[in-house]
Amino acid sequence: MSITFAKILHLIVRAMAMVLLVAGLSMSAWANIDTYQFDNPRQEAQYRALIEEFRCPKCQNQNLAGSDAPIAQDLKQKTYDMVKDGRSDAEIRQYMNERYGDFISYKPPVRPSTWILWFFPPVLLVFVMLAWFIRNRNSSKRAAVIANPIEEGYAPLSAAEQQRLQDLLNANDNAANAKTSEINQAVAKEN
Repeated sequence: MSITFAKILHLIVRAMAMVLLVAGLSMSAWANIDTYQFDNPRQEAQYRALIEEFRCPKCQNQNLAGSDAPIAQDLKQKTYDMVKDGRSDAEIRQYMNERYGDFISYKPPVRPSTWILWFFPPVLLVFVMLAWFIRNRNSSKRAAVIANPIEEGYAPLSAAEQQRLQDLLNANDNAANAKTSEINQAVAKEN
């Protein structure tokens, strides 16, 4: 029985796939898992709520609970220590805000420096809804005028006005037809 190049290549690819699979599965074993011990379930709930609320200073849009950055690990440890010492949520928030500013919190306090964060989205929503309402109201008025002009104060055309309108439309059509036939004749002469 002869071993061909294709069979050898197939065996190598399968072996590499198995190695990658085993390496990939073992990566989950290296994941950083918090193993903090709490005195009671209330402390654990307080800790979990706080690390969900605090933002990782290094990561973009990630809270401490979901971050594995070294600074996030340090902040989780500090939060754990403060919870174990019996500090209140307000004291822990104040500590974090003093060191990292309002950026650390996903719920920044309402004060003049954060008004734009709190009030711009609802104000923008109100303006967009007003613009939409005004636009739709105006378009419904236009539709009503087109559907029934007499009700909106527009009188129908008299017989003389209708004849004048028809003459203008016919003159325009005749001019367009004459221009089209001139162009067609010029093209025919060139060919």
